Amino acid sequence: MAVVNRRIVLAARPHGEPKPEHFRLEEGRTPAPQPGEVLLRTRWLSLDPYMRGRMSAAKSYAKPVEIGEVMVGQTVSEVVASENPAFAEGDLVLANAGWQEFAVSDGSGLRRLDPTDGAPSQFLGILGMPGMTAYTGLLEIGRPQPKETVVVAAAAGPVGSLVGQIARIKGARAVGIAGGAEKCAYLTETLGFDAAVDHRANDFPDALARACPDGIDVYFENVGGAVFDAVLPLLNDFARVPVCGLVAGYNLSELPAGPDRSPVLMRAILTKRLTLRGFIVWDFAAMQDDFLRDVGGWLRAGRVKAREDVVEGLENAPAAFAGMLKGANFGKLVVKVA
Repeated sequence: MAVVNRRIVLAARPHGEPKPEHFRLEEGRTPAPQPGEVLLRTRWLSLDPYMRGRMSAAKSYAKPVEIGEVMVGQTVSEVVASENPAFAEGDLVLANAGWQEFAVSDGSGLRRLDPTDGAPSQFLGILGMPGMTAYTGLLEIGRPQPKETVVVAAAAGPVGSLVGQIARIKGARAVGIAGGAEKCAYLTETLGFDAAVDHRANDFPDALARACPDGIDVYFENVGGAVFDAVLPLLNDFARVPVCGLVAGYNLSELPAGPDRSPVLMRAILTKRLTLRGFIVWDFAAMQDDFLRDVGGWLRAGRVKAREDVVEGLENAPAAFAGMLKGANFGKLVVKVA
């Protein structure tokens, strides 16, 4: 067994975009499990936008990563040594081992994975946290009805792509917003979205209006910024807006210049009787069994599809993460560690 554990720690807090100097690759001795513990080897590491918030010391729903600590992240890991009777060597588990090759766990929070349910990396995407985010946010807050129009931002990503596919399964019309012609074509030609709009196009607001001739009943928010500015005038009375992410603002170090737009938003909320609700996926932890049953069944039946963007090597995680925040990935971003 290797005795060296490579890990990536937070070296400094970024103000703006994360850069290489904000991370540090360290090498240390592989920890040994004590009674009741297991030694995990990371096979797959998930990279997700929420991690940018953990790099900041600002108050949030979860504590930040401290300087010198391993970057947080969910992993698919293999048990390579066990002193815990609940786990055997060779078990595959879903863990929160972070950006490192090896980690020790007392077993709490680990979930044993059945490889027959899906490819291991899919438990970090469509069968994992992003998939459950799409499923719970859309169905519990968005509540799409047949023939309604559901619009989702970052639609080619792991959350947005499933939101649109579930909307279609529920009988609604799905419109995706993505960056670039290739991603838009993927949404309509591969995933079955009814329409896709390129947010990089010069006429984006007008193109979105043309794609939503009957307005928008559900808007699944992943981005914020200029995308939301284009969506807001199109929201119908009683529209529902699950607010999952605001990636357009994650790298901002100060508020954008310009007039205060909050009166426009608040007037729309009042006059259109809108529902805007932020959520964190584990608000709906009780729905996990329903999620695995439904999405797992749809995946096996071919009713939903998922795309992955695979990066090889732990050392390449920082650059891949920074690119993801600018929309460089195409599908669920995962790092193949081992």
